[in-house]
Amino acid sequence: MNVEHEVSLLVEEIRRLGTENADGKISVKFGVLFNDDKCANLFEALVGTLKAAKRKKIITFQGELLLQGVHDDVDVILL
Repeated sequence: MNVEHEVSLLVEEIRRLGTENADGKISVKFGVLFNDDKCANLFEALVGTLKAAKRKKIITFQGELLLQGVHDDVDVILL
């Protein structure tokens, strides 16, 4: 699977699982994404896909790297 395709799938999943925040942007907690069965089956490397989407300024999140458990409450925001 190519990166562009995985990023577009990630955007769809953030829209499916997320809610609109105070700024009017769609946001989802990393733990919700990571623990979702559909996401687990779609993405071999969710963290890598998140990093690629952040580099392309499609999403944003605090920090450089998100880890399961430690960063479950970090918001992943669709830009």
